Amino acid sequence: MHSGDITIDQITKIEGPAGLKVTVRDGQVSDLKFFIQDYRRFYTKAVQGKPAAAAPQFLSRICGTCSVSHLFASLEAVEKAMGITLSEQSRVLRRLAYDALMIRDHALHLYFFVMPDVLGIDSILDITENPEDPGHQLLHDSFDIKRLGSDISNAIIGAAIHAPLPTVGGFLKLPDPKQFPAFIERLEAIRSQVIRGIQLFYEWKQEFKRNSDYMCLRGVDRFDFINGHIITSDGLCVPETNFHEMLENVVIPYSHAEGYKLSSVHDDYLVGSLARINLNRDQLHPRTVKDISQYLKFFPSDNIYDNNLAQAIEILHCVDDAIDILKSIRIVNEKPVVATRKAGVGVGVVEAPRGILYHMAKTDENGILIDYDVIVPTAQNQINIENDLKKFFNENLYKEEKELKLAAEQIIRAYDPCMSCATNFLKIEWDKK
Repeated sequence: MHSGDITIDQITKIEGPAGLKVTVRDGQVSDLKFFIQDYRRFYTKAVQGKPAAAAPQFLSRICGTCSVSHLFASLEAVEKAMGITLSEQSRVLRRLAYDALMIRDHALHLYFFVMPDVLGIDSILDITENPEDPGHQLLHDSFDIKRLGSDISNAIIGAAIHAPLPTVGGFLKLPDPKQFPAFIERLEAIRSQVIRGIQLFYEWKQEFKRNSDYMCLRGVDRFDFINGHIITSDGLCVPETNFHEMLENVVIPYSHAEGYKLSSVHDDYLVGSLARINLNRDQLHPRTVKDISQYLKFFPSDNIYDNNLAQAIEILHCVDDAIDILKSIRIVNEKPVVATRKAGVGVGVVEAPRGILYHMAKTDENGILIDYDVIVPTAQNQINIENDLKKFFNENLYKEEKELKLAAEQIIRAYDPCMSCATNFLKIEWDKK
């Protein structure tokens, strides 16, 4: 039985630096701190006073991994503030680009960060070129999947990271449809590889369960990462514009990121792929459902490790959705939609790979930003992660410290957290008398 401190200064295989300190007294966890160590970067403060149309490209720099999520959330916020309604073609092309983002980003997390845990090795560098190595085929699968996601991003939005072509009102340059047949062929070819990955994470029997509330975006008539209403596992359903009102901000003094609770129940909640599959699995692409129905029977799940399985399932959904779009879309020449007004308030909510991402833009009569706010998934998950870890350590203190540290890292890693995203500007309300 432990009595003392358990410290993990640097948690491995996640986006950005984070740490964990557990204090054990008399066989119980007396204190636990999960802290995000990346420094605040004040992006939302820096855009104030700048033209709203310039903000999305700047704000995409919040994160190098899922910059497309920040770009599209910011575009939506600015467009709504300025009275812009996108053309159907622009909406479909953004949906296709988002499929590519999810394919690439989920593959990075699952194969490069989580797969070593599944195979019982330290990193992918331990996988050999021997075809008999259990990780050999899976690693080569990951290269094909991730590369295809990046190639589609390059073709549709100009780059997989900090994409230059999406702009307020549409696109600066439209894609060449001559590339589409080759993409369709490659997407069809990787379906079996994606399903092999789904089977891998399905068969991984790692388990840690805790009752959590779940929150995600739900599309009108399909599994949608960009448009819809906010729903929760306890039955709440609110429009995107009311998202901020659902949350209670929590200052965490030992972390560089703020935390959030659901204001309606004053409790933690979970966002991300597990929330999306738990609440929206009925909206998955029909072909996806047909081919992996046996793996969907586990949902809804309260096992955090199933977030990895949910991400693998989302890859297949995005592959099938991208095939449909590439087969049906007909590119017509069009210019970006022009703003109908300058002053307004707009909210953009999208499902980043790690969960709900909120951007709010407020502009004046000259189209200049006078206020901006961002709420990222990892900040929303921070309290839930910490409560998971408290439960885990209290239930497993009889184990060796090395085993506890590895399991704690795996639980954190299952959330696919992005620490650099979580350290944006924190609003401070001064009460001066």
